[in-house]
Amino acid sequence: MENNTLVFTDSNFNEEVVSSELPSLVDFWAEWCAPCKSIAPTVEELAKEYQSKVKIGKLNVDENPKTATQYGIRGIPTLLLFKEGKVVQQVVGIKSKTEIQKALDSII
Repeated sequence: MENNTLVFTDSNFNEEVVSSELPSLVDFWAEWCAPCKSIAPTVEELAKEYQSKVKIGKLNVDENPKTATQYGIRGIPTLLLFKEGKVVQQVVGIKSKTEIQKALDSII
């Protein structure tokens, strides 16, 4: 399966998300999180569909605690939508593809 989802880390987050010209969706997740795994295919589909309009990627909270802490991530999965370097929307828990699309469409 091809992967259009980017990988965000503590070291590339500012460059890839905060300084990005494009709006971004960041999926905060962890390997042990079952709901995170169930939302992953939806995030991947959206990454493909919104390829040139929105940067879509995942950030593993266990491997990148600095960024997760900086944005106050307490529960996962949490999706943060960034525009012009700022969080403009937060989606917590499992949401339908349609709900996430609405959020994405509102920031494009």
